[in-house]
Amino acid sequence: NNPRNTFVARSVGSPPMNLIDGKLVSGRAVMTAAKFELPYAGASGTVTDGRALTFGIRPEDLQVEEGAPVEAMVHDIENHGVEKILTLRVGDMTLRATAPAQMRVMIEDQVRFGWDPEKVALFDHGTGMSLRHQA
Repeated sequence: NNPRNTFVARSVGSPPMNLIDGKLVSGRAVMTAAKFELPYAGASGTVTDGRALTFGIRPEDLQVEEGAPVEAMVHDIENHGVEKILTLRVGDMTLRATAPAQMRVMIEDQVRFGWDPEKVALFDHGTGMSLRHQA
């Protein structure tokens, strides 16, 4: 659940962890390309405001629900029995989220999502190393 670097984050899990470039600003994860922000509650340690980071969030930890803070368009849907894997488009970025099989959603629907701030992993944007594993 805590990959050492972005290579492992991309390689382990099906679907793999979503990796989003951004920065930490006043305790909020600000996503540069997608122009949205969400709360971040992890221990930031040596992270200073504005430092270039990569945020990692597993598809099962993205919460697709009415009233969530970020709007996205459903780009693709994969049915996997008890769950669906949704590919969501936010601006030029795509994210993957899991949803219950009974969720009624179609391609090109607008949905809203958020995340549990405790589930976000932080990686150094330059090195790809997890900040949790840095000394």
